[in-house]
Parts: sequence; C-alpha cells; structure tokens
Amino acid sequence: MDFTIVTASYNYGHYIGECLESVAGQEGVTLEHLVMDAGSTDETAEVVARFPHATFFQEPDKGMSDGINKGFRRAKGRWVMWLNADDRLKPGALKAVREFAEGHPEADVIYGGWDFIDAEGGHLRRMTLFPFHRLMLVHAGCYIGSTACFYRRETTIDAGELIDEDFGFCMDGEYYARLASRGRRFEYLPCVLADFRLHGESISQRHLEATDLRGVLRQQRQFAEPRAIRRVYGLTLSSNDHVNGAIDCLLSFLLRGHKGLLRLVHKARTREPGASD
Repeated sequence: MDFTIVTASYNYGHYIGECLESVAGQEGVTLEHLVMDAGSTDETAEVVARFPHATFFQEPDKGMSDGINKGFRRAKGRWVMWLNADDRLKPGALKAVREFAEGHPEADVIYGGWDFIDAEGGHLRRMTLFPFHRLMLVHAGCYIGSTACFYRRETTIDAGELIDEDFGFCMDGEYYARLASRGRRFEYLPCVLADFRLHGESISQRHLEATDLRGVLRQQRQFAEPRAIRRVYGLTLSSNDHVNGAIDCLLSFLLRGHKGLLRLVHKARTREPGASD
C-alpha cells in the first residue's frame, strides 16, 4: 500500500466531508484513510459512513496528539501523513508524492507547499517553501505544514518515532526537529499538495484572544512549546535563560529574513500536482 492518511477528529462534522472527499478523489495510488474520532457528538459518524474508503475508529483519547499516534500505530502504508479534519489534499497530490519518493529513495520525510483557505474554503494565500534547514525550523518557527508532509513509515513510525503527546500545539515542529536531530533525511517537493483551513475554532487559533484564566494559561503554553523546542534542539549558548532569549531573538530575526529570501527564490519552481517541471 502506498499511503496511510490519518485524520484525528472531534466534532468537525461540518468540515470532515471535504477532507474525506479530497482523499477519496486521489488517483493512481493505493491508500487507507484512518479517521480517529475522540467521541464526536455531531454528524461526524454519519458523514464518514458515506465514504467507503475510510475506516472509522471512535474512542476517547487524551488529545489530538494521542489520536494521531493511534492512527500511526495502525498504519500500513509505505508513506504516512496526518491530514486535519478541516483540511484537504489537492487533486493529484498523492501521486506526485509517490513519484517524487521513487526518485528520492534516501528521503525519510517529504514535504511540499500548501494553500491557506478560510472557513468557507476560499483561497487566502499560498505557502511555497524551500529545501530543509534545521536551525531555521527550530529558531524561526516551524515552516513545514503537517497537512503537506509525509513520513516513510519504515524509518520513522516503525522505528518508534511517534508524536510527543505532551505537546498540544506545536507537536509537528517538535516531531520534525526530533527526526532531524536523529539523522532523518528531509526532501522538499516543489509542489502545492494541500489546503490548510484557518478559522477561529482550530486548535492553534481558539485561545489567541482569550481573557479568562484557563484560556490565557493555554495561550501561554502555546507560546512556551516553541521555546522548549529551541532549548532542546537549537543553539543554547548560555545557562542564563535571559541571555538565551536574546540569542533566540537575534537568530529568529536573521533566519526569518533568510527564509523570506529562500521562499522568493523557490517560488517560481513550485507547481500544481500533475504539472510538468
């Protein structure tokens, strides 16, 4: 089997039909789509039942990272990804990844670009990327979209590399940083592979304007997770946390500028799935 798509879901019945449809429409590949539902009380089960390609598992979990790992452990495809319940694959995306993987047997992780869309599915902007740069990932913020990233099961998940369930927001950034620190090879596919939906109910957005204590605490944890990633996987040149904070700011400033230049250079190479180079 070529691919396993893992979708962790909880009360996203309003969006998950588009996610499922985008996977069902992939041609030229073999796949399984595992929907790991945490106990939705909306129409999710009914929507999933309309898509025979999908396998539905419903049981409580400890959060999104736990749900993703449950899918990872069941995966049988050579390449595995997690696709959020409110996101979509581009037509032809999986075939493009398979063909790229055949030409890059050294790759452990393959990632591409994506489009940001709004709650209604309208286009917002395009994210084009560039070849992997570990320090940029750690110090300038995670720039690889999980919805457009694929893992070779044999060298990642089967080797015991799962999502860190202590992370509730930046689990993807920690995962990439850990894989890179352990020698896994990242390869950039200059192709737009998915749609990433931005809306107020997404995990990364819902607490950003919180004013209640619980919401603010979750907001601060969201800000703290990238800092923890920098301390463990990045450059830590001092035992003084304030000094490290200043170094982080400088590195972030320099690397963000470099990231912008790289994005401009590689933008012209980025194509739609199925388009010729």
